[in-house]
Amino acid sequence: MKLIAPGQHCDDLARALPAFRRAAGVTERWGKTLARVLSDGGRLLVAGNGGSAAQAQHLTAELVGRYRDDRPAYSAIALHADTSSTTAIANDYGVHEVFARQTCAHGRPGDVLMLLSTSGASANLLEAAQEAMRIGMPVWSLTGPEPNPLAATSDESLCVEAAGSATVQELHLVAVHMICESFDREIAARAARRPVAGTPAEEDAS
Repeated sequence: MKLIAPGQHCDDLARALPAFRRAAGVTERWGKTLARVLSDGGRLLVAGNGGSAAQAQHLTAELVGRYRDDRPAYSAIALHADTSSTTAIANDYGVHEVFARQTCAHGRPGDVLMLLSTSGASANLLEAAQEAMRIGMPVWSLTGPEPNPLAATSDESLCVEAAGSATVQELHLVAVHMICESFDREIAARAARRPVAGTPAEEDAS
């Protein structure tokens, strides 16, 4: 077993952070897009394996519940969290189909599929990406270093340049929170633009 020196974990994170920060503007765009899609009745499907599954479920919890301030609930589904479906699909169709079949069941054109993977090479995520594209869903991915198959398959990706999976996952969590910040800002902006009943804009539209 390879052991790291005390403090190296923090050093690894500090080294990866500047490059991540330069690339992380994509999270602002993703948050704004999700605000539009989910406000218009669409949904977000998310999946990952292992620690990435936990990160993905963290994102759905923030959208269905709340991130900071109170706001309406929005549709976000962590595909790996349905243990009965995932185990049944794995048993009947194979592990590589566990997310693709759920994407087929739940996804609709215009919904968004987000996939998280430190390696960017998980077969079950690649199958889900292909199914989403067939349906007409944009595919976003959070991965480790490029090049990797998942980033190449996705419409958009944010790839963390770090040697260790732990560092990649930690920065994926930062990305999740940045997406939520952008989402909430856009939701608040949309609410501010909405005409109030009885205002001139409302009366002109009637």
